[in-house]
This record gives sequence, structure tokens and C-alpha cells, in this order.
Amino acid sequence: MGFVTRRAVLAGAGAALAGTAVSPHLSVAAPAAADPVHTDPVHTVRPDDPRYPQLVTGNNQRFVAAPEYFRMLRSPADAERAVRQAVETGKRVSVRSGGHCFADLVCHPGAQVVLDLSGMHGVGYDPAMRAFSVEPGARLLNVYEDLFTGWGVTIPGGMCWSVGAGGHVAGGGYGLLSRAHGLVVDHLHAVEVVVVDQDRRVRTVVATRDPQDPHHDLWWAHTGGGGGNFGVVTRYWFRSPDARGADPAGQLVRPPSTVLVRAVSFPWEDLGEREFTRLLANFGRWHEEHSAPDAPQRKLSSVFNVCHRAHGSLDIFIQVDGDAPDAQRILDDYLGRLTDGTGLTPKALRKGSGDLAAMPELGEAQRLPWLNAARLVGLNNPTITHPSLRGAHKSALMRRGFTDAQLSTMYRHLTSAEYANPNTMIVLFSYGGRVNSVAPDATAAAQRSSIFKMLFQTFWGDASGDRAGLGWTRGIYEEFFADTGGVPVPSDRYEGCYVNYPDTDLKDPARNRSGVPWHDLFYGANHRRLQEVKRRWDPTDYFRHSLSVRPR
Repeated sequence: MGFVTRRAVLAGAGAALAGTAVSPHLSVAAPAAADPVHTDPVHTVRPDDPRYPQLVTGNNQRFVAAPEYFRMLRSPADAERAVRQAVETGKRVSVRSGGHCFADLVCHPGAQVVLDLSGMHGVGYDPAMRAFSVEPGARLLNVYEDLFTGWGVTIPGGMCWSVGAGGHVAGGGYGLLSRAHGLVVDHLHAVEVVVVDQDRRVRTVVATRDPQDPHHDLWWAHTGGGGGNFGVVTRYWFRSPDARGADPAGQLVRPPSTVLVRAVSFPWEDLGEREFTRLLANFGRWHEEHSAPDAPQRKLSSVFNVCHRAHGSLDIFIQVDGDAPDAQRILDDYLGRLTDGTGLTPKALRKGSGDLAAMPELGEAQRLPWLNAARLVGLNNPTITHPSLRGAHKSALMRRGFTDAQLSTMYRHLTSAEYANPNTMIVLFSYGGRVNSVAPDATAAAQRSSIFKMLFQTFWGDASGDRAGLGWTRGIYEEFFADTGGVPVPSDRYEGCYVNYPDTDLKDPARNRSGVPWHDLFYGANHRRLQEVKRRWDPTDYFRHSLSVRPR
């Protein structure tokens, strides 16, 4: 299948590169024979290989695999061949793209073969599909750079530069442009997947957004159904639903030419319980009022690291579409609303925390080219991408702001001297806007009425910190959601959990006392349909992990 890469465009090849015309309903897809990258043999890494120790774990050092071998895949044909060999030899596989999984879905003792897709990182335009092709091993920042510098387009994906597209997209995909443009999967046109049928036959299938496509249900399952559930994704194609014409530049989201950004801190030395409570209550109220799909404030998004007192400050990064005529007013009004009644004065962000680097130059608002801003927040996240840390993570999607009890819980746990870890925080992500313009069953991503997303997390250095780190995270989370059995059961206040922040505690009745199963927290009413897709496309449950969808 031919597609135009960014390099080809920059070399003057244009958007009409010759390729094999394919039907979007093709059953078996083959890579272009002329592409040398995709004709490399499959690479195998065994325990005696010097690369093996590097590969046994991902971003979270708590989880370690000990497979018989890793397969370093380079093409869809490699992937199909590797799956076929594993099936024929009775080996259980695990699938990895970027390695950022928060739980043991990839790196676990049961994985006999790990299929590593990091070598499949191509990004280009496919004229036959009239869509942009992204391979699963492509890191998000590379995707943004290739799409934008080549065609002036992007996808509304996440901040962290090194997250692989494979799992990010399968879980829905969210980022700073999502309030304005929806989730990544709202722009997913097609997906290419290696699947295993009832008779253990292996094939590669292309499934599209077209409701008439006989494989449409497989596409739907990859619009928020989570990674590693249905097969091995070898390629995504992106084209926005409202795209028209044949010009590649008109097929996908166009980011703003500039963004207005500001990064500030609220030092803990200025925060008593009253100031803390008012600041967080203001955050919730602003999002309650300004998260409708057509609200002008959907052009604003923020990441608010509500850090433990041991870190020294609460830190926030704010971004507004610079092309909006009232961008400065939107930003100023937002920050003014947050600090209203607190007596707090924002300070420059001089110390990195979580996803945010030190950005003292942004103590006052600055206008930056969009890609520069994406690089600024993507390349310098000092904690979330640290290669030697262990972590614990729990999520919630919120339909309303905080109760008084929840504000009190956050303050008490974030000021506790019993767990004074500076790499501890609750991250509040602005949500809603155009994310909520899509029906809950239109994609597998069911949460379409939330206003902000929460991530409770902490990081530490070695196994000796596991008990304390897990204890803090579980303690604050279960107390925060005490009214619904320790987890965010869908209600008028909560909308469950984000599947891209997997949490195996949700399966444990000692931790989840709600009586609501883990899969309903992630998928809501869409779980039953996902089971049906699983029964059709992976009926033997070959692709499975600790939180995988089971065949119905």
C-alpha cells in the first residue's frame, strides 16, 4: 500500500505518489514490496541478547516481563508472521508500542512472547485511503511534527512526547486540543489489525468508519476499547468526519497557528486549607460552566498539578487557541476565576512537576507557534517519563466539581507528613467541549459528558517504596469516592474511569466495594458490544491481559 511520507513531500514528491489502490473493505493488507523498511526480517531478542534487559519493562518499573523472546516488528507482514508463529507454537503474546502502560497489561509473568512495535513508526499520507497513515510505534511528538510540517494538520492527542500511538489511540486519545476538536478517535478513519480466528488462523484485516463496511465493528472497538484486546494494530488511518475534497491539508484537524500559553505556581507557603479549598472549588465551578461543546471557552485547556506539600507548590499550564479573537480575555478570566476569593497571586513556574517542566519565562502569558508549544510541554516532562521510577495511578472522569468532603480529603492527604513524597500529585485535566459532542455509543469511548479528568498518582525509586506509594494512592482514592464504594461509579457526579489509565485494583472487591464491575467503570454500556466484537474477532481469547475484554 503506497503512502506519501513527510520526507517525500519535502523532497518534492507531492501528494500523488503512486501506490496500489485498495478498497477500504480489504480483508488482507500487504505492505508495499518496494519499501525497504517494511521488508526487513523479523528481529528476535532472547535473554542472552544485550538488549533484553532494556526491553523487559516499560515506563513503569513496577512491572517486569520475562518472555522467551521479544519480536521487534518492522511491518504488518512481520506482525502477521510473528503472531502466526506464536499461535502455531502455543505461545501467549503481549503487545507493546510505546511502553507507557500504567499497569501490567504488557509486562507480566504470563507473557511468553512480547511483540514490540516501536520500530513501526511511519507517518504519511495515503492517497488511496484519502487519509493519513500512522504506525503504532510512532511517538506522539513525532506524529505531530510529521503531520504539521508536512501538511499543516494534526490529531488532538496527548502531551507526553514518548507515548506510542498504538495504545494511545486504542484507548480514545486525549490532549490539549481535545476540548476544541474531540478525542483522537473522533478522527479515526480506519485501522489495520492482525487477528486470530476460531480455527487459530491468522490474517490482517482493514476495518473502517463506513457503517457499510463488513468489518466496521472492529473499527468501532478500536475507538476507545483499549489496547491489546482484539489483535495487533499495525496501522491507523486518520481523516476527520467532515473532511471534503482530495487535498490532504483538508482531511484532518488544523491546529491554531499560535497558542497563548501561561505556566504558573501557587506556593504551598501561601496555602492554608481555606485557600486550597477555594482554589479547587473554583476550578470545578469554572468547568461546570464552560464545558459545553460550543462554549467559546472550549478553546482553553489546562493541566493542573495539585502537588503534595513536599513538592512546594501547585502548578498549572494553560493554553488557549491564539487565533481566537478573545484569547487573552479567556485566559485572564480563567485564571481570575481560579484565584477569586483566595487572595493568591500566581507565581512563575520555576520547578518541574509531573508532566510540567520549569517554565519561568511563562510567568506571564506568551504567544507561541502551536508546534513550539507542543514541543515545550511534550519534551520536558521530568517525572512522567523518568526511566527508573515506579508509580501508582488511578483515574476518574468528573461530571461536576468537588464536594466539601472531597476537598477536605484532598487537602489532608496532600499535606500529610506520613507520606511526604514530592513526586505525588492529583492531576486535573480540562475535559468536555467537543469531546462531549459525540454520542456515548458512537465510539467505544463512552464518557461523553465529563468536564474534567483526574489522575491520582505518585512515583518512587525502588521496590522498598511500593507499600507506601500504593498505600497513599489507594487511601486518597477510596476516601475521595467513599460515597460510591471507593470508585467513581457512573452517576450525576462521576463518569467512571479512563481506560488509558488502567488500574487492576478496580477488579479487587477489597478495593472496589461498589458492586459495579471494573469493565463498567471503563466502558459503561459499551462493554456488552465490545464483548460481541471480541467474540467475532478473537473468539479464543488469544489476545488477553489482566483487564482485557472477554468474549461474550
